[in-house]
Amino acid sequence: MKELDQASETPTEEAAALGLPIRAGHTSIQRLRGVWPFLGPAFVASVAYIDPGNFATNIAGGSEFGYRLLWVILTANLLAILIQTLSAKLGIATGRGLARVCRDEFSKPVSYGLWVIAELVAMSTDLAEVLGAAIGFNLVFGLGLLPAALLTGVFAFGVLYLHKYGHRPIEYVIMAFVAVVGLCYTAEIFLTHPPAGPILHGMFTPYAKGHALYLAIGILGATVMPHVVFLHSDLTKSRNPHHDDAQAKRLFHFEVLDVAIAMNGAWFVNSAMLIMAAAVFWAHGLQVSSLQDAARTLRPIAGPLAGLLFGISLLASGLSSTTVGTMAGQGIMEGFLGYRVPLFLRRGISLIPALVVIAIGLDPLRILVLSQVVLSFGLPFAVAPLVWFTTRRRLMGALTNRPVTTAAAIVVVAIIVTLNAALLVQLLTG
Repeated sequence: MKELDQASETPTEEAAALGLPIRAGHTSIQRLRGVWPFLGPAFVASVAYIDPGNFATNIAGGSEFGYRLLWVILTANLLAILIQTLSAKLGIATGRGLARVCRDEFSKPVSYGLWVIAELVAMSTDLAEVLGAAIGFNLVFGLGLLPAALLTGVFAFGVLYLHKYGHRPIEYVIMAFVAVVGLCYTAEIFLTHPPAGPILHGMFTPYAKGHALYLAIGILGATVMPHVVFLHSDLTKSRNPHHDDAQAKRLFHFEVLDVAIAMNGAWFVNSAMLIMAAAVFWAHGLQVSSLQDAARTLRPIAGPLAGLLFGISLLASGLSSTTVGTMAGQGIMEGFLGYRVPLFLRRGISLIPALVVIAIGLDPLRILVLSQVVLSFGLPFAVAPLVWFTTRRRLMGALTNRPVTTAAAIVVVAIIVTLNAALLVQLLTG
């Protein structure tokens, strides 16, 4: 099996192999075909933005406050675009992932401390994603949670096997899953017929009174996932093997496009989740306390197809996000320690906590909430080093942050630290 950084081809080589160079005089279709080989890393990262944890927070927000928290999802998306762009840029400029740069630039105690936090984040994320996929199997096929979790592991093994053929097959599979989730929620919107006026009002009018403030913090705090901040740089680090500044700028141009398409797609899906919950649950005076309740309540109100689409989208989200979580965990260990655990072994080990949680009968929803606590704690320890490194010309060369980018990144870090601290206090104090 190939290393994460030993992709089968660089994007330029892929385009050349396909006979799709980008140059003046091409038609729009030819240009789109020429851009295609450069797309993929951001779509893999975007899976974390539509994972089962997002399902829970968005549905809770929509069922309790209607369309009023759509502005939170829009704000969170803007933060995510900046952070994922910086992560991609670090990989292109340095040829290293964020974890490896931390190991090279920080002292051993600091590096080991960051590794421990990153591993806890990766394990917590994977636990939630396996549980989400298991619930999806339960909703679609009626399987018990324990066999569903085992089936999730088997499926993840199958997707990870594709890695032996390079990075593109896995990217294609993940992009297909993202498309499935997007199509399911597009259909949900048509089935529920939400009103346009309240949607636009909620999207551009901040509302955060009373409990809505805490729910808004929860949505923002759980949106940017620390494990994909590490992963995105791993996915782009082999794209400029000769460290050519001109090539780096060109690659970064396409990666910005990749991020814009993928993150805005995730924004649409998250918005659609909340809109569906508002149109079905809030509009009928209902609140849901679990993902299973959401599916059961959808069927009599919006029809059996709506309930099925919900289950399919949750299943696609869980299966794709657990695969991405395994890849991120491997990259974190290899980057910080220089030690590589085979993907299959890591997938097997990381499946154990979810199986234990299900076997002893713990509440999956409570575990999802606890996983968000760990994510909230770990996020600043990924984002702050990322911002610091991308301001260093010695590391970044031609892709060093501009002053306005640095200022925006510092503001984002301050927002994330503040909101995640507030979320952590809220969850610990009930």
